[in-house]
Amino acid sequence: MLSVPLVHLPPDFRTRALRWAAGFAHCALFESNELAYPQGPFRRVLAVAEVAPDAPRTLAELRIWLADSGESTAPACGFLTYEVKDEVEALSSSNPSGLAWPNLHFFRPQTWLIWQADKLEIHGATAGVRAAIEATPLPPLPPPNVPTLWARLPRTDYLRAVEAVQEDILNGEVYELNLCQEFTADEVRLDPADVFERLNAASPAPFAGFLRHENHFLLCASPERFVRRTGSELLSQPIKGTIRRGATPAEDEQQRQTLLQDEKERAENLMIVDLVRNDLARVAQTGTVQVPELFGLYPFRHVWQMISSVTAQARPETDVVDLLRAAFPMGSMTGAPKIRAMQLIEQYERSRRGLYSGSIGLIWPSGDFDFNVVIRSLQYRADTGHLSFQVGSAITYDSVPEREYDECLLKAKAILNVLGAVVSDSGSD
Repeated sequence: MLSVPLVHLPPDFRTRALRWAAGFAHCALFESNELAYPQGPFRRVLAVAEVAPDAPRTLAELRIWLADSGESTAPACGFLTYEVKDEVEALSSSNPSGLAWPNLHFFRPQTWLIWQADKLEIHGATAGVRAAIEATPLPPLPPPNVPTLWARLPRTDYLRAVEAVQEDILNGEVYELNLCQEFTADEVRLDPADVFERLNAASPAPFAGFLRHENHFLLCASPERFVRRTGSELLSQPIKGTIRRGATPAEDEQQRQTLLQDEKERAENLMIVDLVRNDLARVAQTGTVQVPELFGLYPFRHVWQMISSVTAQARPETDVVDLLRAAFPMGSMTGAPKIRAMQLIEQYERSRRGLYSGSIGLIWPSGDFDFNVVIRSLQYRADTGHLSFQVGSAITYDSVPEREYDECLLKAKAILNVLGAVVSDSGSD
């Protein structure tokens, strides 16, 4: 391990490090943006590998692969797409996708960097790494220009789908359903590392991330944690409830109070908290599931978010795969009850979610782990030029369809601004 005081690094070291790392076939950055967050954000870690031999593609393979780590001190870095649901439950999807991620993939880095409060640690193969990063060029690049993104679910169809979900709720099918929509473009040429830097600057988030899997890229500005394990403690922090920031301090406080007192948003949040409590109870010691914070309000660059925290003490014999089987996909991205909600999501949405509603995370040799919720994110294929991002909102019986659509566009604002794009409401084939 090589340790370098942060004061000895150039100011643009992090930017150069990402540019250097993006040249590897497998790369994962977990970015905290040094933001305050209840119980703490991601640790800032950057990991790279040229190859990922025998990488797991299912939860069953993941358990075997992790057990075969030997004396490695490297964290396992990777992702789970939303489609892992089909391994957890008797589900399937026939919706189209231009993304083609593997359902699950983890790699052990050959080199990984960990930023501490006052120093940078370089682990694994360290020879020449610092010099290579500092020598990485940062050529000036023009802003991305993606004039039009096509809506898979045009506004009129989205509003009709919301009304159909509300009918399902009235009929007792679900209590709440997270309905998402995709915006796409093809033959796009962009520099993923550059666009991530722009997105991260426009919308800094505590669970941001940049991920490369061969020709696939994820550029993530997520504010939400899925689940973390520290020792025996499990922590999940679902987000439900969003409102735009105010233009002045007085208006901002008014917006905060409006969200805090919104009965629909509180009911939405509480339903998902109950779902998370039930999920964690499947792997928790009896009587240890608690809700230390309910309806916490936290400011981000563009929005206020309502965040609750659920904790539990894991049973000693449980591992990360047990937790994922118990709690994935996260309830904040499905609805409740979860299985029926996922069946209806397949019915109403027009594309597979891919890594959206999935997770990126690290699993340490100790068994500790930390996973985010992939939202506010771009998915990109460099080989085909296919670009995709999705947004969604939780539909309840009290939802106003037009308001839900507006919430989706609010969540898309930062990405659209970074891309210099507008959304076509005419849909695509």
